[in-house]
Amino acid sequence: MDAYHELAKSYDRLTNDVDYEATVEFYMQILEREGVSVRTVVDLACGTGSVTEILARKGYEVTGVDMSEEMLTEAMSKVMDMENPPRFVCQKLQELKLPRAVDLAVCALDSLDYITNPDDCAEAIQRVYRALNPGGIFIFDVNTPEKLRAMDGQVFLDEDDDVYCVWRGEFDEESNICSYGMDLFQREGEVWHRSFEEHREYAYSAEQLKGYLKDAGFTHIEVYADRLFEAPREGEQRIYIKARKGKIRRK
Repeated sequence: MDAYHELAKSYDRLTNDVDYEATVEFYMQILEREGVSVRTVVDLACGTGSVTEILARKGYEVTGVDMSEEMLTEAMSKVMDMENPPRFVCQKLQELKLPRAVDLAVCALDSLDYITNPDDCAEAIQRVYRALNPGGIFIFDVNTPEKLRAMDGQVFLDEDDDVYCVWRGEFDEESNICSYGMDLFQREGEVWHRSFEEHREYAYSAEQLKGYLKDAGFTHIEVYADRLFEAPREGEQRIYIKARKGKIRRK
C-alpha cells in the first residue's frame, strides 16, 4: 500500500512530538539573515498541513503541495476556519507546476528523501527553482545518511489510546535506500483495523544535494546543523539546506 494512504488520519497523533513551530521559526530566522521580503510561500510535501497552517496564520499567502490526497484531506480540515486559508494542490514534487511564482519554498521533515530516484530528486529541485521569483529562497531538511544507515534492524513503536504503530527499519547499501515497513492498528469504535504501509527514503548526502541545487541554478547555498546556524557535526541526524535564486530583493 502507498505510504500515507492509511496513516494520514492518524499521522498528527503519531507525530505530536514534532515541533513545527520551531521549524517555522528557523525559517523566519533564515529569512531575517538573508534580508528578504516574502509574501508568497509554497509548502512542498506539506502532508497534513501543520507547517502550511502556521505560515498562513502568520499572514503569508501559502500553497501546500503534496502527492497524497489523503494527507491533503487532513490538511484542508485544519484551515477551514481561516478567513484566507491556504490553497492545496495534489502533485508530485518532480512534476511541480504552480500557477504563479512564489517568494519562498519550504520542504519539511525529510520529504525530499522520499524521492528515491536521484534523477527525480534533481528534477524536483529544478522545478522548485522555476517556481520561485527572482531572489526567492528554498529551505529544506533531510535525514543524514548516518541516521538512515543506523535505522537498519531497528524496531520502533508509537501509540496512543486509538492508534498503535510498529515499524522496522532496513537499510540497503546497494540501493542506498532505507525502507521501513509499518504495521498500523487504528481504532474505529470498538473495532481495531490493521493496515500495512512501506516507507522508503534515499540517503542523499549534503554534497549530492548541493550539486543538484547548483545544476538547477541556485546560489548562496548553505548547509546547517539541525535548526542551528552552524556546520553539521559528526553524527548529525538532520541537516537544513538554504539556497537562493539569483539576486535577493531587500526588505
